[in-house]
Amino acid sequence: MKEPSALPETVSETYARFLSQLGFDALSDKAVHIAKKNLVDAAGLCIAARNQDYMRQILSAFGDPGPCTAIGHASARNAADAALINGVAIHGEDFDDTLEGAPIRVGAMVVPAVLAEAEHSRLSGERAILGIVAGLESVCRLNHVAAGHMHRAGFHPVGVIGALGAAAGVGVALGLDRDRLAAAFGIAASFASGIIEYLTDGAWTKRLHPGWAAQSGLKAARIAASGFFAPRTVFDGQHNFFKTFAPTARPDYRHLAESLGTDWYMTKIVFKPYACGTMIHPYIDCARRLARQVPDPDAVASIVCDTGEGLVHRLWEPLAGKHRPPSGYAAKFSMPFCMALGYFEGDAGLAQFSDEKARNRRYIEFASKISYRIDPENEYPSNYSGHLRVELKSGEIIELRQPHMRGGMREPLEFREIVDKFHANATRGGWPGGLGDRFLEFCESLESAPDLLELRRFRQ
Repeated sequence: MKEPSALPETVSETYARFLSQLGFDALSDKAVHIAKKNLVDAAGLCIAARNQDYMRQILSAFGDPGPCTAIGHASARNAADAALINGVAIHGEDFDDTLEGAPIRVGAMVVPAVLAEAEHSRLSGERAILGIVAGLESVCRLNHVAAGHMHRAGFHPVGVIGALGAAAGVGVALGLDRDRLAAAFGIAASFASGIIEYLTDGAWTKRLHPGWAAQSGLKAARIAASGFFAPRTVFDGQHNFFKTFAPTARPDYRHLAESLGTDWYMTKIVFKPYACGTMIHPYIDCARRLARQVPDPDAVASIVCDTGEGLVHRLWEPLAGKHRPPSGYAAKFSMPFCMALGYFEGDAGLAQFSDEKARNRRYIEFASKISYRIDPENEYPSNYSGHLRVELKSGEIIELRQPHMRGGMREPLEFREIVDKFHANATRGGWPGGLGDRFLEFCESLESAPDLLELRRFRQ
């Protein structure tokens, strides 16, 4: 058998070579800034979720002690369990980041894996940031290779691609070379998992996907570091990753070979103002404006929304079920019910998605007036927009449009808004304000930290 160095470079090796040569000084200021925003946003979400039922169940299932921090909790866990717990918490309320243009969550898989490994191995803050940037960039680039096709095959890209992104983040933080990073991709691809059947009844399995991906990526990088033999052709072989998880795609591998280190895909990461499916946000904005314009819901006869075809199977259908979601969590994936919340509540934050509100008769009646039509000119997934055609019982027609998502590339949330969101989430989770302030100081100066043992100060 030929040595790998004597063989033509594979797709995974080409991309791994870029990652292996990445240094902190080569990172753009914007990439570092986004990594810190992601860390702050993720930490606040961990704290907000810490007392939820699903988190209590996860904590009881993964109770092995260790040196690593589960953010918002007093007891420490082993690295893999800490990564899993934090990943579930970040994504648990569907309030975490996403990628515009090729939708996928990003930080919920990467940040927990890198933090756990950095704390366990006493890596510097600079190495942690480098790993977070590498992981975020990897998720974004990998998801562009076959954007949308994993969903069509019934897989959740968060769990599938997320494992590889977490492996990249941990591998770079550890300083793995090209061959070991390529092996980490080969191993993580066999750990990748996650199906979207949760959409049927709002089941909680979606919450598991980023946590499982985070611990899978961490383990994949560690196994690769040992010299384990893994497939070099994981992206371009006969039974490759994309052929398996995105069988209808024609993978575009240019995303793993071109503009590396100059065009940072992670700059397309967006942060959420609402705690629900990202593509719903512009429609919520329209519904809030409708409430100001038509404050009497009984005056509304019907609402028809122009929408992209790619949104239908996840957020619109089955329409009768979306009109009456079975729980507050299921409501997060219902386009019409989220609009009803926006109309009546003037918001769609964590407080809005309760089981009690999902059973509210007035909200259900209003949601039942909402239907959709597919607009072939809709820009999804390159842009998230909203359009409502409202017919009043008087016969008057009102049209409302939102041209883009607030929090997206066209109207990003400023760092101070991320900080405000962090404080609100920390308060919801019962953290003292002073502790939150100290955590923000830690995040904002992370690159100067000699190691991540300081995370232990925040176990509460």
